[in-house]
Amino acid sequence: MARVCAYVLVADDDPKNAELVKRYLDREGHDVRVVHDGRAAIDEVRREKPDLLVLDVMMPRVDGLDVCRVLRRESDVPVLMLTARSTADDLLLGFDLGADDYLTKPYDPRELMARIKAILQRTKKTEDQKVQVGALTIDHLKHEVHMAGRRIECTPVEFKILATLAANPDRVYTRGQLLEQARGIDGFITERTVDVHVSNLRKKLEEQPRRPKYLLTVYGVGYKVTNGAQS
Repeated sequence: MARVCAYVLVADDDPKNAELVKRYLDREGHDVRVVHDGRAAIDEVRREKPDLLVLDVMMPRVDGLDVCRVLRRESDVPVLMLTARSTADDLLLGFDLGADDYLTKPYDPRELMARIKAILQRTKKTEDQKVQVGALTIDHLKHEVHMAGRRIECTPVEFKILATLAANPDRVYTRGQLLEQARGIDGFITERTVDVHVSNLRKKLEEQPRRPKYLLTVYGVGYKVTNGAQS
């Protein structure tokens, strides 16, 4: 079964601890960004809309509790708080501010990964719905793709790649991340064949496959789906 691939933001002012968390998340195939203060965490959530925020409570400029307080007014990003504080009042305050989970230091990194996995599985978009990006519609329940009302025949791997990209429009996925999502369907897929599948999808979706509007390449990084407004 393919793992849930997510964009995780880690906010921790301790470089060693942040790097440890990042290393474990990298092993799980997640896209990870690290910031070292609360103000940067708020800015990054507003700009990039991560799938999960791993948030240390004790940070400079703006502490983790205030970060959570600010974000909960404007975002539903899942938050897992890390803290050296372990009293019941501290935990209740974190949950009252909207944290999804709370882990006290010191902790086993394996427990942290298990909690992150549980949050992502609980909060990830369900696949029994339609996703629409511009004129592109993906019906997960019927396993169908339509472009401007025209049905597009896709292979299972093509459908999985396209659905992964369309679930988070404008977010860039690396070939490795797309490979991880599709590997459970085709065990022989490689990063090179991801490019082939994307090329085939463009031929089916785009009016001008050599000048795509929906399925774009971000050179040196990977691919993204847009609403087609770009030329």
